Amino acid sequence: MKSMRDRSHYPVRKTSLGNERHDEPVPLSPAARVALVWPLTVQAWQFKEPAFRESRLRRDVVRTLRGGR
Repeated sequence: MKSMRDRSHYPVRKTSLGNERHDEPVPLSPAARVALVWPLTVQAWQFKEPAFRESRLRRDVVRTLRGGR
């Protein structure tokens, strides 16, 4: 497991519910968004199942065969 990062320099803003500021979303691709949350997903699974190991089998590779025309 990776060590915790020092987050003491991260910008923080305290607001009350209903007064939150709606900033423009960061323009990220879906793949980039998944890459951002994937470490959190793995940590959550490890919390639920300490023996959890990420499958090394790629499930996103497919091959489509179509009949000849």
